[in-house]
Amino acid sequence: MQPSQVKSAMRVLEILEFFKHVRQPRAMSEISAALGYPQSSTTVLLKTLISLGYLNFNRHERLYFPTVKVTSLGEWVPTTLFSSPGILAAMNDVHAETGESVSINTKNDIYVQYVQVIQSVHALRFQVNESELRPMTQSATGWMLMSTMSDKMLDNIIRRANIVTQKNGERVDLPTMMEKVRSIRSQGYAATENIPFLGGASICVLLPVTIQGQPATLGLGGAAERIRHNFDHYLQILQRAAKALEPVEGFQTPIEIEL
Repeated sequence: MQPSQVKSAMRVLEILEFFKHVRQPRAMSEISAALGYPQSSTTVLLKTLISLGYLNFNRHERLYFPTVKVTSLGEWVPTTLFSSPGILAAMNDVHAETGESVSINTKNDIYVQYVQVIQSVHALRFQVNESELRPMTQSATGWMLMSTMSDKMLDNIIRRANIVTQKNGERVDLPTMMEKVRSIRSQGYAATENIPFLGGASICVLLPVTIQGQPATLGLGGAAERIRHNFDHYLQILQRAAKALEPVEGFQTPIEIEL
């Protein structure tokens, strides 16, 4: 595949993600400016998406908007991805009780991926986008997921995560991180402040179900002072929501005992 083809594929996805965020019809010039694409390239991409049935073009208003064909691409994913139908209900319950940003997260190689996110309703909040990737060493969610691994695998994950972490100050000390994960393994939850957001805090627990065979967590985050003030209450809410989920048949918490 030529580099130009790869760039075009990325831009198509970025256009669809752009509409996901703005949720309104947009002109070609607005799309081009928002994404930083040349207008000529944007025009070609939009015409291609129209011809494939993924965008509708209002010629009178000269506005573009996705069609239901875009929805059909992924409407089957949640029921296939989430092995237990109660996962999303648990997530909604936590959000209703706390108003904080709540997420379902899983492992994607050396990264934690935010699979599903409900944004906070509080005035002071931190934005985390669905499908966002972050090295597992850079969040409490990542630490919780690492707690399901053997020490041998942990060593490999931490070293590789340090390689992809661009800022020297964010790279972690291997023995310190190993000890932190062992502590999380025994206490059954992970929490932190000022990581990954300065002034922010998060708490998460491991779910008793997997997503596509990978361990998953339920977490919440928000302003550090608010999380600190409500810590015990929030932790109880998370633990109760996780406990309410029925494990899938034959499920065992995926911890490799190879210490």
